[in-house]
Amino acid sequence: MSVFAIFETDGRQIRAQEGDVLQLDLRDGVETGTKLKFDRVLLANGGASSILGGPVIDGASVSCEVVEPIVKGEKLEIQKFRRRHNSRRHTGHRQKYTHVKVTGIQIPGLEVAAPKS
Repeated sequence: MSVFAIFETDGRQIRAQEGDVLQLDLRDGVETGTKLKFDRVLLANGGASSILGGPVIDGASVSCEVVEPIVKGEKLEIQKFRRRHNSRRHTGHRQKYTHVKVTGIQIPGLEVAAPKS
């Protein structure tokens, strides 16, 4: 079993494994290939053991690399309709995201289980 960690960014908790591509809220001023490091790791599991932070694990971090700096999400459409008044309102919103790839998870003192053969 591979190592996974749950870290916090932008008020959200995200589960990450090495090699995963994650969709995070837009990061201004980043370009493709930019390295990011998240230090607020809340939980880590290596198969043989797990570490729970109180609230964070000291010295732990998740390293990521930006794959796509700006990605638009699905369109959210909002409509308001009042019957018999010829009153309609229609608006839309597309959230912008940044895609990052997890390149490494550093957890001090975590025991990793040997792979099953």
